[in-house]
Amino acid sequence: MSRYLLGYDLGSSFVKACLLNAESGKVLASATAPEQEMNIQAPRPGWAEQHPGDWWKNLLSATAELRKTRANAFKDVKAVGISYQMHGLVVVDAEHRVLRPAIIWCDSRAVKIGNAAFQAIGEEKCLKVLLNSPGNFTASKLRWVQENEPAVFEKIHKIMLPGDYIAMRMTGEAVTTPSGLSEGIMWDYRRGKAAELVLDHYGIPKEYLTPVVPTFSEQGRIISGAAEELGLPEGTPVTYRGGDQPNNALSLNVLEPGEVAATAGTSGVIYAVGDEPCYDRLSRFNTFVHVNHEVEKPRYGNLLCLNGAAILYRWLRQNCASRGDEGLSYRRMDELAEKVPVGSEGLSILPYGNGAERMLANRNLGASFHGLDFSRHNRAHLIRAAQEGIVFALKYGLDIMGQAGIPVETVRAGAANMFKSRVFADCFAAVTNACVELYDTDGSQGAARGAGIGAGIFSFGDAFRGLENIAVVEPAAEGLSAYREAYAIWIDRQKRSIGERLEA
Repeated sequence: MSRYLLGYDLGSSFVKACLLNAESGKVLASATAPEQEMNIQAPRPGWAEQHPGDWWKNLLSATAELRKTRANAFKDVKAVGISYQMHGLVVVDAEHRVLRPAIIWCDSRAVKIGNAAFQAIGEEKCLKVLLNSPGNFTASKLRWVQENEPAVFEKIHKIMLPGDYIAMRMTGEAVTTPSGLSEGIMWDYRRGKAAELVLDHYGIPKEYLTPVVPTFSEQGRIISGAAEELGLPEGTPVTYRGGDQPNNALSLNVLEPGEVAATAGTSGVIYAVGDEPCYDRLSRFNTFVHVNHEVEKPRYGNLLCLNGAAILYRWLRQNCASRGDEGLSYRRMDELAEKVPVGSEGLSILPYGNGAERMLANRNLGASFHGLDFSRHNRAHLIRAAQEGIVFALKYGLDIMGQAGIPVETVRAGAANMFKSRVFADCFAAVTNACVELYDTDGSQGAARGAGIGAGIFSFGDAFRGLENIAVVEPAAEGLSAYREAYAIWIDRQKRSIGERLEA
């Protein structure tokens, strides 16, 4: 009898689900919901919210799609794993009812709160205990609720990350993990416990935090109501949860020092694993405990995040369709980009239009277009300039990581999102001078493999059978000088733009 693992990846655009055959490591079926990207609500400039109930509804829709073709496999699902968008804040009352929309990762409202806490607590103390500034992360978002919505704050029974909420809907149990608290800047990595340093400064009751369980472990079992909705046997264990970027690294078998993962979904991320705590004093990149971190065998994830990646591509798709287009597909956009030479004939895009950017010291500068010529440039130029601009912004961040002693020579990525585009992959390899290995995987597969590890079905050594390397993109000599020239133009425009905006 075959055994199956069910993995979910809760993003800010879609919920992905997959059934993985535990024996072969191959995907039996996968599904995505909704058909069009989930909306991000912005009640005020710089805000970003989603309702947790919508996540659950779309998770059920994706699960229903799996059951249409693989209903018989559901009775043999042995464990469930969850990946989720990082840094979000969900608050619930004693009945586990959501008190307000979730404040998600790209929301900028708590920037000033986190910056003030960094100074008040002390930069050196924060970096030594937390590896980061409190910044615009989950704890600071909760402090914003306390200051601005006191009636909501008083009703809070527990706070959760997005993945904690999804697991609670499945199991009825509210728990979290060390890596989860780390991403919320609520984990003392030296002592291996919740960071009272931040909670005390913000006046947050420790009782608001949920119990901590190991990342790979039985974290609860599916209760009857959820089992009926999901079509799973009651009592199926949830055995893994991880933030989307640590989980993306897991999906690519990036677990050991020197290994690097990348993704280019709604945001663009470089995630480099190390065994020594490393931090940037300006928090332009951030360091969290990795999913396989242990006190005796430490593993840290150094995370560089660009908020405005595929969300820029989505914006262009929505606004660049010509009359008669039956929806401008991403594949068609990639084809148009290939028709334009490297450098987009002088057009540059700074992709900073999705909230405060950590790599710019938590400034929200907005996106901008430079060198646009109405007589020469068309939508193909815009599309190519967007792809190049995203890569160039990641290169800018990689240089910051390099200054901190974090080398990047080989990068593993899923053949998904922006990495589906040959233009994007070629540009990334050329500008970063890194070999890019593309794998047939995604976050839902990583969550399924994590579930297998947590359930004891896999060891770390055999969890990645079935993981297939489908392409390798080397830095090509052809076009290399053109890419470097285009990057030099782009970086000059960024320096001037940042200077002008800060003065304004």
